[in-house]
Amino acid sequence: MTPAVFLDRDGTIIHDASYLADPAGVRLLPGAAEGIARLNRAGIPVVVVTNQSGIGRGYFTEADFRAVQARTEELLAEGGARVDAVYHCPHAPDHVPPCGCRKPEVGLFLRAADEHRLDPGRSWYVGDRLRDVAPAERLGGRAILVRGGAEHAEAEQAPPSVTVVEGLREAVELVLGRGETN
Repeated sequence: MTPAVFLDRDGTIIHDASYLADPAGVRLLPGAAEGIARLNRAGIPVVVVTNQSGIGRGYFTEADFRAVQARTEELLAEGGARVDAVYHCPHAPDHVPPCGCRKPEVGLFLRAADEHRLDPGRSWYVGDRLRDVAPAERLGGRAILVRGGAEHAEAEQAPPSVTVVEGLREAVELVLGRGETN
């Protein structure tokens, strides 16, 4: 089984435009394509796991999500990068019954691990919100919280087990063993 890097999408790879439904609004964050391309060259699987409650809230459709994701992947490809898989939770936080796929739950991570023979305990969990990286503790992996691109300040609330960096570029440095922790 292989370790992977599980990435959040909005606020980690692309600018968080809040319920983005239009592919024309996709903007990669600085260093995102470069960082993912480095992981690709190192042979580390890159899996996007993203909450998309806008679907469950009726703000946009599954087709809108797929179009935004396709544009994201198109822009990454222009930078020589690719993601190996994408998993999303379409449920609103108040979904009844509660789902097991909305982060911080681990359902999508376990599904990805099973489908791609990944080792969650040796993987990295990278995102701009604590809920994105919380699965690392439950699954035995390493959590990296990125500040870049976030309009919220969760870094100050991060527990000592979570490494805080400025952006995806710095997170990749840690994954590749070239960065400093905290």
